[in-house]
Parts: sequence; C-alpha cells; structure tokens
Amino acid sequence: MANGNAAEIGASISTFLTAKGVPPTKAWLHTFFSSVRLTTPVIALQQTALFQIRNADLQTSITRSASTLLPPGITDPATKEKHVRGPITVQVLDIEDIGRSRWSQVEALEAVDRGETTKGREVIRIVPEESGPDSTTLADAAKSSGPHKLLLQDASGAQAYAMEVLPLKGVGVQMSVGGKLVLRDFMVARGLILLEPRNVEVLGGKVEAWDKKWREEQKQRLKAKASIGEGG
Repeated sequence: MANGNAAEIGASISTFLTAKGVPPTKAWLHTFFSSVRLTTPVIALQQTALFQIRNADLQTSITRSASTLLPPGITDPATKEKHVRGPITVQVLDIEDIGRSRWSQVEALEAVDRGETTKGREVIRIVPEESGPDSTTLADAAKSSGPHKLLLQDASGAQAYAMEVLPLKGVGVQMSVGGKLVLRDFMVARGLILLEPRNVEVLGGKVEAWDKKWREEQKQRLKAKASIGEGG
C-alpha cells in the first residue's frame, strides 16, 4: 500500500508518466491528487494517472521543453528534409483517410446513420465459415484503408501535418481525436512529418469534447472537401 507520503508518491507518478512520454506539470499532478486517495497502491495510482493524462489536453497537462516540442519552422515546405530526434508527444486533431475517395467515406457514414451496419455487429459474422468475401458488410466498408493524413499538435499548441508512410496499428479514422502519439527519430519532408512503425508509439486516449465534435461534423467536412476537389 502507498504510505501516504504525497511527495514520494508524486515523484513516483511523475517518473512513471515521464517514462511514458507524458511528463506531468505540477498543476496537473495537484489536480490529480485531489481526485484520488493516497492510500491506494502506487501501481494503481500510476495507471489511473496515465489514463487521465491521456484524456487531457497536452497544453494544460504536460511540461514543455525545447526537446519535447515540435521544432520551429517544422512546417516550412522549403525545407527538403529534416531529422528530429524527440521524443515528442503530440495529440491528434484531425484524421483523414486519403486512400479512399471522400464520397465513398460519406456513403459509408450515411449507411451507418441508416443503421445498415447492424449485421456487422452480430456474433454470427465472426464464425470462421462465414468469414469469406460474401460476409463483407458496410461495417467493413466504413473502416479505414489508409494511408492516413493527421493534423498533430504539441504541448505548446504548435500544429503540423503528418503522413502515414507505412501502416500504423491503432491509426485510422476510428481512433479518437485528442489521442496521443509519441514520435521518436522521425523525418520531416517539405513540412510533412513522416510516420512509420519504427518512430511512432500510439498511447491512445482522447479529449471527449473534441472527439464528439469531430465525429458530428465529419460527414459535412468530407462533403465540403469532395465538392472543392470537383471544382465546386
């Protein structure tokens, strides 16, 4: 059991979160401690803290330093190539599947709105004998195919676009807005961060209000972009 020593427990949690790529601010830790019991086992407190900080806005929850923020000028398209060591923790503000037409994505979302993906949630659909091509439903059609383009934001509020060069587990339009990624030893080309499995760790999480708003507006956003792409 925790011994109730707030300073020691705080140091333990701070060290744990820092190792995960989300070094907490003193203010965030203070707020966290006000919502938990110090008699809770330290391991449980660490996991609770990780869960909560993944669901918080980076701008108000983690410490900032030159080495943990996106470098100045990272979005400059004139820079042919730049290597960034990191680690830098960012949060996802927008996700777009550029491997599918926007209209096909709109159609899939409208199918979901009409409730036409119900069959895809039935247990019978995952029986091995039913897993052939004929078992494909609109639920499958609504999934991401990739590659994906993401709008990322660091703890200072700086934003940059990133492109999935190789498929990343956990990255797609199903991921939550506000979800956290840790970037290490990555390249930036013409203002675009290049993402691949070796340099990205998906921490997950979400900022509830952002995610809800993004999903509510997703269909209209895709329709608008599709219309612009067709010349109006």
